Amino acid sequence: MSQLKKVTVSNYQCVGGANYEKLVLSYQVFGKKLNSAPVILVNHALTGNSDLNSKSKGWWGDLVGSGKLLDTDNYSIIAFNIPGNGYDGVLIKNYKDFEVKDIARLFIKGLECLNIDRLYAIIGGSLGGAIAWEMVAEAPELSEYLIPIVSDWKATDWMIGHCHVQESILLNSRAPLEDARKMAMLFYRSPKSFNNRFKRQSTRSRVKYDVATWLDAHGNKLNQRFKLHAYLLMNHLLLMHDITRDRASFADIFKGSNTKIIQIAVCSDIFFTPDQNRWTHHQLLELGIDSQYFELDSDDGHDAFLIESDQISQFLNKIFKNHEKHTAEFRRQVSY
Repeated sequence: MSQLKKVTVSNYQCVGGANYEKLVLSYQVFGKKLNSAPVILVNHALTGNSDLNSKSKGWWGDLVGSGKLLDTDNYSIIAFNIPGNGYDGVLIKNYKDFEVKDIARLFIKGLECLNIDRLYAIIGGSLGGAIAWEMVAEAPELSEYLIPIVSDWKATDWMIGHCHVQESILLNSRAPLEDARKMAMLFYRSPKSFNNRFKRQSTRSRVKYDVATWLDAHGNKLNQRFKLHAYLLMNHLLLMHDITRDRASFADIFKGSNTKIIQIAVCSDIFFTPDQNRWTHHQLLELGIDSQYFELDSDDGHDAFLIESDQISQFLNKIFKNHEKHTAEFRRQVSY
């Protein structure tokens, strides 16, 4: 398993004005040694972390590894922990100090600490994709590819409403993590996936349906591995996501950009709805940006990005499999 490493960002001032004398960024590296091969940054989702492919806890092991889409034989793959997610033991109690823009800036500073000034790709799912959008808005020349999966460049009113209810549960429930997670799972899957899976069965008890048992299990599982302050922060980050806040318009941000953008949505996603991604794709094309849009064909809703590895690999295979070309270009750049 890749070792958890750390870099320190000193004297950071948050977008909202809060000052932090020291913030520790923890991260893991998979594959080639940093600065010896093209670098891919993977941003984790709300309850995820930097562990991409360990046997017991790695959340994207189907896509990260030897011979896989993100091939550890040919790329350096790095994943930071969002500060305060608790994976490295650090929690942030003043969760409203931070916005997604802050996390993007901290990740960029972390890359600078590691002497990485150019990425081959930034890829992230859900909240991780939101951070990826913010990173490219903050540093337009940072990455050749931006690949947000089941994500968007802003929080819609639908998303804001969801996060508002989540925060209310987290602050007021007697079992905050369990109850918030159970509510969230209704958005992470789809009505069709629930109906096809559970079929109104109550096999364990005549008074408790299987769907309720399944939701309770998800709530209990999260409560065992996650912390309340971490959930409050991650939920708040989703709420405060909008790359145009305190910047120019969407068109002005990407006008003239050389970053190639590939969005992947899920046809059944009721969390980050695919209509928003389609609109963005058309806007990017009108601006002359190299933009591609794909949809995962799945009934599993938002969580399909953790399930449909074969489809994701099919969509992205072309840009990651031509590693000889990327490695040659990387060597030309570092030789300057």
